[in-house]
Amino acid sequence: MADYDEPIWLRPERAATGRPAVRSRPEITAAALAVADRGGLETVSMRNVAAELGTGGASLYRYVSGRDDLLDLMVDATAADIELPPLTGESVADLAAVGEGMYAVMLRHRWLPELVLTRPSLGPNAVKVLDHVLEALAGHPGDGRVKLEVFALLNAVVATFALNERAGIERPRQAVAYLGHVAASGEHPRITALLDDLAASTTTADDRRPAALTRILTGLLS
Repeated sequence: MADYDEPIWLRPERAATGRPAVRSRPEITAAALAVADRGGLETVSMRNVAAELGTGGASLYRYVSGRDDLLDLMVDATAADIELPPLTGESVADLAAVGEGMYAVMLRHRWLPELVLTRPSLGPNAVKVLDHVLEALAGHPGDGRVKLEVFALLNAVVATFALNERAGIERPRQAVAYLGHVAASGEHPRITALLDDLAASTTTADDRRPAALTRILTGLLS
């Protein structure tokens, strides 16, 4: 197995020696996405992706150097599905719209937020998203480093929203039960007030997320 320093997108798509290639990177990426969507990120391996393609695991090394390449290809492939609405000239609103597009893709690929947070990468599709974000920030006085930080934080905040909302769906009872116990003790009046506010609220996560993202972006760009 080769060890490469450069990203996969700067390498030839297939090995220059050996038998003629019968697979393509998009085909391998699609198989990896199918494995992850069906069984979670932990099921993505060279062997499982090869099985999805109906071939032997060793054959994939002619196209990718290992699992890390697969993960990078997967993240970038999902970036192609991020909706990028026409820019309005309002930086916060335009960036919030990109964030909602990111969130929609993360809903379809439940394993994606973890990768966005732990191994961010830039491939051809992610570069298109970055370019759109930079265009939205064209009028901002910050330098290139600041704008790149805004892009990175936008990804991280949206991924965190996705993870937290998923946890709220999967494990709400334990958290609510314990907070109820804490509130009943009378020792934490702010917790009690918080639970009262939550009980009285009629907003949904789809209402709160864009509003929170707008507040965060406003702070970042101020």
